[in-house]
Amino acid sequence: MPEDPAARGPMAVLEGGARSARREGSPYPKAALLPRSVARLTDLIISLALSSVAGPVGILAGFLYLLIADALLSGQSIGKRLGGIRAVHVPTRTPAGLGQSMIRNSPFALAFVFYAVPIVGWFLLVIVGLPLLGFETYMVYSDSLGIRIGDVFADTQVVDAKVVAGRPVSISPVVRRESA
Repeated sequence: MPEDPAARGPMAVLEGGARSARREGSPYPKAALLPRSVARLTDLIISLALSSVAGPVGILAGFLYLLIADALLSGQSIGKRLGGIRAVHVPTRTPAGLGQSMIRNSPFALAFVFYAVPIVGWFLLVIVGLPLLGFETYMVYSDSLGIRIGDVFADTQVVDAKVVAGRPVSISPVVRRESA
């Protein structure tokens, strides 16, 4: 009797013994860490720049940018576009939409709110926000698919932008016919 994938829990063991936060696995390979780091840093700089420009309206703009960034350019924030990566909703194999972007980026937006609130917010940033962001970073690094907590809840994955959404990635070798 085949095992129910949901019964395996959030850290499924994939073929080859690698662990993944996604229960059923994914047809997409893990995106490289350097482009993901460049993308996240770029997006954080943009949100901080927005928050410093226009007072409270700027803080709101920076917060909203972090939440909806991955839905702006077909699964790509400005940083992801520069890094050549994209957020994909795995079950539908389409670029992440507004809902998925808001869910997957909520940990970063929460830390941004802590950063923006004087005194108490800074305390919460140190006690809650930084450990949360540290764990998110650890998940990206250690998970076989680069899945972090936001991706688990949004059912998304960051992939190389060259991967065509809607089509599974083939990892089998190409077999060439020899002509007689």
